[in-house]
Amino acid sequence: MDPCPFVRLTVGNLALKIPVASRPALSVVHPSSSPCFCKIMLKNFPLQTAAVPCIPAENQFPDKQLQTLDATFHLSKVDIDKLAEKSIFSSSKPCLKIAIYIGRRGTTCGVNSGRLLGKVSVPLDLAGTEVRACVFLNGWISVGKETNKSTSAQFHLNVKAEPDPRFVFQYSVLETPVVGIKDPESSNSRSWLSSFGSERERLGKERKGWSITVHDLSGSPVAAASMVTPFVASPGSDRVSHSNPGSWLILRPGGGTWKPWGRLEAWRERGSSDGLGYRFELIPDMSAAAIVLAESTLSSSKGGKFVIDLGAAGGSNGRATPGSATWPACSPRGSGDFGYGLWPFCMYRGFVMSARVEGEGKCSKPCVEVSVAHVSCTEDAAVYVALSAAVDLSIDACRLFSQRLRKELCNHQDLLG
Repeated sequence: MDPCPFVRLTVGNLALKIPVASRPALSVVHPSSSPCFCKIMLKNFPLQTAAVPCIPAENQFPDKQLQTLDATFHLSKVDIDKLAEKSIFSSSKPCLKIAIYIGRRGTTCGVNSGRLLGKVSVPLDLAGTEVRACVFLNGWISVGKETNKSTSAQFHLNVKAEPDPRFVFQYSVLETPVVGIKDPESSNSRSWLSSFGSERERLGKERKGWSITVHDLSGSPVAAASMVTPFVASPGSDRVSHSNPGSWLILRPGGGTWKPWGRLEAWRERGSSDGLGYRFELIPDMSAAAIVLAESTLSSSKGGKFVIDLGAAGGSNGRATPGSATWPACSPRGSGDFGYGLWPFCMYRGFVMSARVEGEGKCSKPCVEVSVAHVSCTEDAAVYVALSAAVDLSIDACRLFSQRLRKELCNHQDLLG
């Protein structure tokens, strides 16, 4: 199966220099702190916000300084084509727009606390970036009303695009020839839950015994997810709490048995959002400590996107990690030892996977994207599909016990029909 083209557009190495002569008018800036921020905008994508450190005017921003990552945009071929479309209002190339503000982030009485210093627009020629990297800007640029470089504020940034090909699976309709999903007790390919527990368990305040098996086209199981900790209502409530989450073990075959690859915990958040909290960790082996790869929340009612991205700044996985950071983790490769012998020398970098799931009470058709860099065999892809299915089912498993599950989950026979 051929990978789908994707492009990773990143903005990093942000810094701001304000000449001494300009500081009386910008008295809110303290050169030894980082009270500035910027808003980063790309058409058709959500706005992103990043802190901008202020550095002394006499300092240079060394090219060899540790790279920082402040914003990331993931562009599919469709996204690139939409950005390149010309309208009656504009015939120019797509642009990345950045507004720089003096002062700290936040609002007071509904009014933004920061004061706009200036705006920067970076033209983007994305043609060919699916196959080769391109740096659009790397250096200093003047911002503000001053035109003299010696008296104007200087803003440093690095904007680049890199190929980030991905395998894409939408397993409810089995569009991919690599991974299929079915109930081992049924030939119905859309049935991917092998057990839901007894009627007595469903009537009580616990949900347990759910499991998922992923098969390849030959019918061989290549990944699984098993609910190892029941989803139980906290005493005196009808919700699965953060202090007592349910959990799944993500498994892959090896040596004639199933071996653990990762663990997903999920619970129902309190508060106005009342979302699904989750935490996914990689299990290197039975003796080493687990490594958290994703920890965030999804909307219980609307669903959302589960993401593992170790290069995202303020990304949706809630664990911002500099692109240069090294993680002692690697994708198991093949059967047998799963590559555990290489554990200290390999790592996950950048985007790993994402999956969009529907809210509670809805039957999802999750579209799973997995970075080509993290797939070397069928089992590699299958564990991410099993993980996404576990995330999808966790929304239902964490549904308030005062509410009924959707009918597909209440009657096992419906799945087998």
